[in-house]
Amino acid sequence: MFKTIDLFAYLKGEISFKSPTYIHLETNGVGYLIHISLYTYGKLENVDRIKIYTYLQVKEDSHTLYGFAEEKEKEMFVLLISVSGIGANTARVILSSMTPEEVKGSILNDDVARFNAVKGIGPKTAQRVILDLKDKVLKTKTLDNVDVSMKGGASSVRNEAIAALQSLGFQRNAILKKVDAVLSKGGNDLNIEDVLKQTLKLLS
Repeated sequence: MFKTIDLFAYLKGEISFKSPTYIHLETNGVGYLIHISLYTYGKLENVDRIKIYTYLQVKEDSHTLYGFAEEKEKEMFVLLISVSGIGANTARVILSSMTPEEVKGSILNDDVARFNAVKGIGPKTAQRVILDLKDKVLKTKTLDNVDVSMKGGASSVRNEAIAALQSLGFQRNAILKKVDAVLSKGGNDLNIEDVLKQTLKLLS
């Protein structure tokens, strides 16, 4: 059994050692070993003094500190570890494989295959992540304005349209059918504004 504690909201200091999976951060004469994702490593690669958002996991035999270059990544990490079967290390692998925006987009788009592509994530776990977090990611503070679009034409527009319509209060099941109907006619030639306008007509 373990629990996670938001004991340190963030730390400021100088990086004395840096690797793709963890850093040593010196602050006020204390050196902290902080585990990071590849996403955060990319943000810290060319800097020495940082403010890093942190999350502390407490087990019976260890205390592990995880760090995030951006608050939105920390918030997504916290959401991921709330899912049964997703531990802190698995959440870190997910955030090393996808950006917070891509994780949100995959959840909202029911993209099981995208999660399956992450090491250690099987179909059942992927479905559980999507089911458990679909409503939560729309309510998170730092992810409110995150672009949920994915790479790739119509898929990108589809994700944005679905998220926008859900934020307007429409039910997801109704949205999916209407958005797909609009995209099947217009395909890659439609921009997000066109898709929203046409879908709203179908939903009215």
